[in-house]
Amino acid sequence: MAERKKRSGGRRANQRSRGKSRGVMVFERKNYLLLMLGIALVVVGYVIMRMENEVDGFISLYVAPLMILGGYLEIIWAIMWRPKRESATS
Repeated sequence: MAERKKRSGGRRANQRSRGKSRGVMVFERKNYLLLMLGIALVVVGYVIMRMENEVDGFISLYVAPLMILGGYLEIIWAIMWRPKRESATS
């Protein structure tokens, strides 16, 4: 029975330590700015593609898909980007 109390006390301590990290933001301000830029590129790319109704239009065939692709790559970069950590040996 004493072993059960020891184990449950350890679990409670783990639950308490996990609860403290809930207030930490995963992304920084730069991540959100990059994410907004990527979303804006995707939206502008689709709008440009829709605005030019020609079948053989240069902008709708070449420029807009590149903007959309760049926007999706920017979104991926915004999610993956992490700040460099400062070393403690200064």
